[in-house]
Amino acid sequence: MAIKPAYVKKTATLLMEQYPDAWGADFEHNKELVTELTNVESKGVRNRIAGYIASKKATPAES
Repeated sequence: MAIKPAYVKKTATLLMEQYPDAWGADFEHNKELVTELTNVESKGVRNRIAGYIASKKATPAES
């Protein structure tokens, strides 16, 4: 089964909105938080969500 990019982006955006101060550019930390805060069972989906959040936090916000 393919992982839908829209699902990853929506989930990551919701998590960042609900817990804005919890996330950072560290993938490993984000991966643990995704595991704690969601019921995502797939490691692949969890890693993609954590990676998407890490990439968003690593790049400066666009004005």
